Amino acid sequence: MPPKPTDAELEILTVLWGRGPSTVREVHEIIARRKAAQYTTILKLMQIMAVKGLVRRDESARAHVYQASRPREWTERQVARDLLEKVFGGSARNLVLGALSARKTSRKELAEIRKLLDEYEKEAQ
Repeated sequence: MPPKPTDAELEILTVLWGRGPSTVREVHEIIARRKAAQYTTILKLMQIMAVKGLVRRDESARAHVYQASRPREWTERQVARDLLEKVFGGSARNLVLGALSARKTSRKELAEIRKLLDEYEKEAQ
C-alpha cells in the first residue's frame, strides 16, 4: 500500500487526477500557473512518487508519462483516516465539526451532507 502523500505530492496527484496520464512538463506547466515551481523539483518529486508507489511511470516514449496509481477517492479516504486518528482522536463527530467550522458551508452543501449521512445510516443498518 502506498504511503500517505505529502502536500507537494498531493498537488501533483491532483493534477494527474484532473488531466489523466501526463508528462512532467505538463504537470509543471499547470502547477507553475498557480505558484513558482521549478521543473527539476517537480521532476524529482515525481520520480520519488514512482519509487513510493504513488504514481506509475510509462517509460515507453521519450518523455515519460506518469499517472496516479490509486484513484482520488482511495487517497482521500486514506488521508481522512490518518487525519481522523492523528488529529481528532478517532472521533468522526469531531472531524465533521472541525470541517464544518473551518469555513462557511452553503445550504446546498449542508443538504448534500445530510443526504449522504441518511444514506450512510441506511447502509449501516
